[in-house]
This record gives sequence, structure tokens and C-alpha cells, in this order.
Amino acid sequence: MKSLQSPISELRLGISELRRPGETGISGSALAVLLRVVVTATIATTNLLGAGAVLVIALFVVPEPALGARTGHIQLVNGLVAAGYVLAAIPLGTVLGLRVQQPWLRDERPATLAEARTLLQAPLRLFGLQVALWLVAAVLFGVLDATYDTTLGLRAGIIVAITGFVTAALAYLLADLVLRPAAARALSDRAPGPLVVPGVATRAFLAWLFGTGLPVVGIVAIGVLALTGDRSSTRTQLGVAMVALGGVGLSVGLLAVLVAARATADPVESVRRALARVQRGELDVRVPVYDGTQIGQLQLGFNEMAAGLAERERIREAFGTYVDPDVAERILHEGTDLAGEQVEVTVMFIDIRDFTGFAERTSAEQVVAAINECFGQFVAVIHAHQGRVDKFVGDGLLAVFGAPRRLSDHADRALAAAIEIVARVHSSYGLSFGIGLNSGEVVAGNVGGAGRLEFSVIGDPVNVAARVEAATRQTGDPILLAEHTRELLRAPHPPLVEREGIALKGKTEAIRLYAPQLTVPADAGS
Repeated sequence: MKSLQSPISELRLGISELRRPGETGISGSALAVLLRVVVTATIATTNLLGAGAVLVIALFVVPEPALGARTGHIQLVNGLVAAGYVLAAIPLGTVLGLRVQQPWLRDERPATLAEARTLLQAPLRLFGLQVALWLVAAVLFGVLDATYDTTLGLRAGIIVAITGFVTAALAYLLADLVLRPAAARALSDRAPGPLVVPGVATRAFLAWLFGTGLPVVGIVAIGVLALTGDRSSTRTQLGVAMVALGGVGLSVGLLAVLVAARATADPVESVRRALARVQRGELDVRVPVYDGTQIGQLQLGFNEMAAGLAERERIREAFGTYVDPDVAERILHEGTDLAGEQVEVTVMFIDIRDFTGFAERTSAEQVVAAINECFGQFVAVIHAHQGRVDKFVGDGLLAVFGAPRRLSDHADRALAAAIEIVARVHSSYGLSFGIGLNSGEVVAGNVGGAGRLEFSVIGDPVNVAARVEAATRQTGDPILLAEHTRELLRAPHPPLVEREGIALKGKTEAIRLYAPQLTVPADAGS
């Protein structure tokens, strides 16, 4: 049972691969066998249909009643020649089909650039070969029938040539479709490059020309012959000829246009499906590139776009790790403009106390683990209150509320974040910390040089925040805020107690400091 299931599964995969090239994962060797069979059948079938058309035309369209007793002989000769072509068409189609071999598929290896180009040009070369063979047949029929009557030979040659062009064009369009799974493998890791086959517009024109235009030309040619002195044709014969060529134009023309339309619509549909997945956030999606026309360039362009979006998302994630998310968003949308702007913010400075002594008596691994443990908790609370971590300074942290995202209540948010940090943050290493808050106008913008920039805030309020935090060591409070921050508070908050007699290092003017009366012990951060 298992031995039967495997070929059936491969066949199902092969059929799906023909419908959606490059999307099933069928093995290269199985695909090579499938393509040989399908291409052979396609070429043989189209040639068989063309030969049948020639046979019908030879028997019912070409002979002229005016030839009298020779009519039967002419029919027999044309019929035998046409039948010989029918017998040759299938073997010839098989030989041509077997020439479409892809050793790189069978060997399960990537195609070289030359092999990829050869594959893309295979339908066009097949078209040229078939046109050449059909033109030889047209000359053969023309010369053969010209021995009986010049007009008869000319008419026969025109009809066979037109039928050959139509057959070759149909084989070209079908071969282009069935070879797309192999093209998807050949172009899986490279671009199709400049157009190596007729473009989309040219393909549509050829479908119309050979499927509809030439049969109409044949009808016109027969009409011209009838109007320019060929009085031997009866109304019945002219009607049969025009019906035959008109039928070819209607049926084969419709088929050719449908195949050409599918050749364009299928890859566009694959891009549309992939685009829908990208819109859902699946940035790893790619479409198979299997067309040598502008459609292939569209497929390649989509893949490059999806890769660019994925790269941008990776950059965004990296920014989210090493840069504050708000700053990353600003850089991605607005670029790295060096111009700064003046804005009022509240600055928070957090410092871990006695960290130098802790680092001296602790291993490097534990030092990093301890500081990351604290910082991880600090950052989560700061972000929850829409603050931004400006930078990590050794064992300290500088956060800003109000830039780059504007916050009218930045002072309230900063104080709420500080109180929550004191209440929630605990260190398993026994570390404690102090928090200083100060508000004021700063210059916010990208700072740096020589290709290295960072978004930061500059101004005296930043320095004062650091000095306010340093004062917590003197007062023993986990949080201190400067007077300007207290003046900006609007939301309900714990009572604030002024800490008098505290001079800030480096400041000539006295700055009044306040400590919130917390419901948690003052050493909650320990």
C-alpha cells in the first residue's frame, strides 16, 4: 500500500506544482520527470491538432471542382501527405519534448545562470523550431499542389503556414506555463535579469496575432484571390474555406488568449496572496520568481520589498532593545535630524547606593545580574507611566517624562513612577537606591558626531536631578523632588515634606527639596 501511495502523492504534488509553481516542495527529480511527460504531451497534442487541421483542409478546402477528374487524385495525394505529417507529428513532438531536460533538477542542485536563461528561453526556441518545420510543410504542400494548379498551390501554402503559426504559438504559450515550476527552482536565489523573453504586452499581442489575426488574414487572402480573377471557386468551397479558418480563429484564438491571460494573471495572483499575508504581519513570506518578463521583475520586487520590511522590523526590534521605543519610532519615521527643540520635561535620576563596594566584593557575573535585575524593574515601571529611559550611566539611570512624546502631566507621571518603583522594586542582592526628580526646560534632540548619535536631553534641569538624587543619601529618603516639580503637580499625591538645610553640590542658589510621605517603609527599595 505504501508503494502505491508514494507515486500518488508525488502526482498530487506535481499537479499542485503546475498550478502554483514553487509552492509545494516537490523533489527536483520527480519534477523533472513530470515536466518531461507534460511538455512532451503538450507538444505532441498541439502538433496533432495542427496536423488534423491540415488534413481536414487538404480534403475539404483545397481541392477545386474546376479541376475535374483530377480532383479525386489531388485529394488522395494531399490526404496521404497530410497523414504522413500526422504520423510524424507525435514522434517529433516527443523528441522535442525530451529535449526539455533539466539535469540540475534531476541532480537536485541549483541551476546556473546559463541554465536558468536556457530554461526561460526554451518555449521561444520551441516556437522557432516548430515555425520552421511548419514553413517547410507549407512549402511542400504549396509546391505539390502547384504542380496541378498555381492558384491551388498558393492557397494550400497559405493555409498550411497559417495553421503552423497558430499551432506553434499555442505550443509556445502552453510550454511557457508548464515550465514555470522548473523556472521557479532556477530563479529561487537569483533575479531573472533583463528581459530574456518577450514582455507581457508582446506575449498578449502574439496570442492575438497567431490565435486570431492570422486566421483572419487567411480568410482575407482567400477573399482577395476570389476577387482578383480566380473564378473557379464555387460559393460552397469559398464558404467551407472561410468557415474552417473562421472556426480556427474563434476556437484557437480564444484558447490562446485564455492561456496568455492566465500566464499573466497567475503570478499577479500569487503576489496578491503574498501581499495579503504581509498585511497580516507575516514578513517572512516570499513569492516564487518564475517569469522572464516584467512579471518576474514584479515578483522579485515584491520579495525585495518583503525582505526590506523584515529588515526594518529587525532594526525596530534592535532599537527596542538598545534604544527607547519612542526614540526608535521617531528615528524610523523622521530620520536623524540634528536640530533640537526646547521643551519642558521632568527628569528622573535613579542611582544604586553603595554599588562600588558591592562590585568590589562580588563576581563580575553577579554584578551584571544584580544591576540588570534592578534596571529591568525600573524600566518596566517607567514605560508603564509613559516615561523614556534616556541612558544608563554606570549604576545609575536617567529617565525623561515629556520628550520626545509630549506629556502635559509629566511631573505627575514622574512622581507616580517613582512611588511605584519604591513600592515594587526589590533586589535579591540587597541593593538599595535613591530617586531624584526635577522639572524644567531642556533642549531635546539628537546629540553626537562621527556617525554616532543618540537622542538625549541637555540642560541644567538634568544636572539638578542628579544632584537631587545625591541628596537622598543625606536625608535617607528614597525619593526627593525639586520645588519646580512640586509646583507642576496636579494629580492627587502623597503629602510632601520639605527637607531643609540641604545644599546641592555645584549650585549657588538654594533649591528647596521635598520628600513624599510614603505608606511603605523608607527602605522599601532595599
